[in-house]
Amino acid sequence: MLEHMPKVVGRALRGVGPGLDKLMATQDFPDAPDAITVTSGAFAEGAAIPAEHTEDGRGLSFPVAWRGVPAGAAEVVVVIEDADSPTPAPLVHAILFALPGRDGELAAGELKSGGSEGRAHRLGQNSFLKAEYLPPDPPSGHGPHRYAVQVFALDAALPLDGEPGRGALVEAMKGHVLAKGRLIGTYERA
Repeated sequence: MLEHMPKVVGRALRGVGPGLDKLMATQDFPDAPDAITVTSGAFAEGAAIPAEHTEDGRGLSFPVAWRGVPAGAAEVVVVIEDADSPTPAPLVHAILFALPGRDGELAAGELKSGGSEGRAHRLGQNSFLKAEYLPPDPPSGHGPHRYAVQVFALDAALPLDGEPGRGALVEAMKGHVLAKGRLIGTYERA
């Protein structure tokens, strides 16, 4: 969708974005311990996300793994946000909840997207109001975008029905986050 935005508009909006301090892990749960290690077999911390996992490629969700979920966790939640979208708040690329409260991983293409049927997971709504993975799609000329994979361990299963958005998820998680972790990958459209 944003690949069709003229490069001149992307350049004009360069530097416009919410930043890392508006991410869910930072803004909504700043006091939760950073005890979970999040990794991906597709990219290292701060490195580029391969095009295969973006709108410029097949649009498949990238693999991700998490370790260090504390004992007593009842549920794990994964949220992917773009800290550099030219919007007031980070653009939500995926919400995944009701995962078992232990260390885990997702394979490439495991989340439903335009490029994959995915597996049966409880998905919330991305910023385009779809319960699926929204591949990175930054405007041309806008510069590199930081995509944050945030993992939260909760002390209780969330009482959520349907396909919640970010706001409903944050409200349900308040008072229940035992630990969190984050991995950042980047993507830039030339």
